[in-house]
Amino acid sequence: MPQLRLALNQIDSTVGDLAGNADAVVRWTRHSAEQGAHLVAFPEMVLTGYPVEDLALRPSFVHASRAALTALAGRLADEGLGELPVVVGYLDRAEEDRPRYGRPAGAPRNAGAVLHRGEVVLTYAKHHLPNYGVFDEFRYFVPGETLPVIRVHGVDVALAICEDLWQDGGRVPATRAAGAGLLLSINASPYERNKDDVRLDLVRRRAREAGCTTAYLAMVGGQDDLVFDGDSIVVDRDGEVIARAPQFEEGCVVLDLDLPAAAATPPSGNVADGLRVDHRIISADPLPPYEQRVTGAEAPRMDDDEEVYTALVTGLRAYVVKNGFRSVLVGLSGGIDSALVAAIACDAIGPENVYGVSMPSRYSSEHSKDDAADLARRTGLNFRTVPIGPMFDAYMDALRLTGLAEENLQARLRGTLLMAISNQEGHIVLAPGNKSELACGYSTLYGDSVGAYGPIKDVYKTTVYSIARWRNKAAAERGETPPIPENSITKPPSAELRPGQVDADSLPDYDVLDRILELYVDRDLGREEIIARGFDAETVTRVLRMTDTAEYKRRQYPPGTKISAKGFGKDRRLPITNRWRETG
Repeated sequence: MPQLRLALNQIDSTVGDLAGNADAVVRWTRHSAEQGAHLVAFPEMVLTGYPVEDLALRPSFVHASRAALTALAGRLADEGLGELPVVVGYLDRAEEDRPRYGRPAGAPRNAGAVLHRGEVVLTYAKHHLPNYGVFDEFRYFVPGETLPVIRVHGVDVALAICEDLWQDGGRVPATRAAGAGLLLSINASPYERNKDDVRLDLVRRRAREAGCTTAYLAMVGGQDDLVFDGDSIVVDRDGEVIARAPQFEEGCVVLDLDLPAAAATPPSGNVADGLRVDHRIISADPLPPYEQRVTGAEAPRMDDDEEVYTALVTGLRAYVVKNGFRSVLVGLSGGIDSALVAAIACDAIGPENVYGVSMPSRYSSEHSKDDAADLARRTGLNFRTVPIGPMFDAYMDALRLTGLAEENLQARLRGTLLMAISNQEGHIVLAPGNKSELACGYSTLYGDSVGAYGPIKDVYKTTVYSIARWRNKAAAERGETPPIPENSITKPPSAELRPGQVDADSLPDYDVLDRILELYVDRDLGREEIIARGFDAETVTRVLRMTDTAEYKRRQYPPGTKISAKGFGKDRRLPITNRWRETG
């Protein structure tokens, strides 16, 4: 069998940074060449970053992407890398734009290209366009209608892009019909909890359907509320894993593959689902056998808590760094949410760039003030205390507020104080709200919702506790100081806006609450279906009512890292003005 050394470059890219992304492609191609690669691949839309959203509808950006691709091909050749075929994702447009209602103007395409000897020798576009969850690709792109195949050292390699594997039909059966020896899919598939298991099953199944070795190359990094976790996978034609890359790490997976020789006559014509083969010969002759083989390896898998925590760190780091910020500001209450957000921030950008402020009121307990200070000592972040008592008294003298208005005033004063420090010193504020609170509206607009980013926005309270315990345990196992004070984890959660207040005064037990919310928010089950799962009818009715009436609050919350199948925002789009109620 012919041999082929494949290099899968699992890297990060930044939306709109065409020059910086091209630099990364050149740098990693050079690294691949030094490893003796015969075929090099990069993730979906790596040249433009992903997702580009409405940038795809700007002709100027599409033109810039196409020009950057052509320049990249020439640069690779100029730097002595032209003999190495490189597969790279970018933004293109269909050459024949057939304007019609419902079709994006300019016919943009989520595309891939093969670069060789200074030229763009083959282009293709994603065939299956996702239109669910965070994806709106029918809005942005027109589909590809070919099965691209390149012959490299006597092996036919079929090419696909992300959703081409996730949906049935299309390029997978076409690959089998064309007799390709390798199916290479480039991807920018966002992270979700447990998606690594789903992804592995998918790649195994598609390899068996395609009848050939299958390589799934994924992106890493973060873009706004999305995180990309890598986890690139190569399996043989029977679905057995040959190699698997680390999660959340940039790197190059290099391995030698024994692949069937291509047929003497290249495949042509329509092969499956109306796809037409577009075949290019890069190098027809197989390589002579070589003895120094590079074998694949499987990187260790993270457990669930480590995976979620790492995703949150990755998402915050990307948001801060890619947007040119230098430091973050966190209001430290001594509670679990702000403590976890601070720990994530310290791991993401370093404690020297994290600023914490304790803002006690007359209702703040001594242990909460002590816990905030203890967190600062444990992590090494910058810390100060600014009491809000004088400001609160001035407002109360002027307005004579009572009840909920008095409670919320404290949160809003803290929000104002944080934004004032942010403006004065240049930090961005991190909002500490979790998914349980946001679902139920248990947060104060312009108070604890103030911020540029919400690191735990998509994390239910029970998971907040779980990953906080994991982070402390991981630190202890490394001989480090656990960052989160134990008292912040064990004490009853409280907003401390009135004497003796605890969350349980307003919300069901978090274990029950989160299970109801997961069914309602993440899985779209109705009231009767949730009750049928064994939950108390009155509790379900109460939780659903709170969730339905808090939509206007959630719309005003900052973006935050998505870790679930359905986060608040692009995933879950409900009207604010809405008289339909599951509760009647």
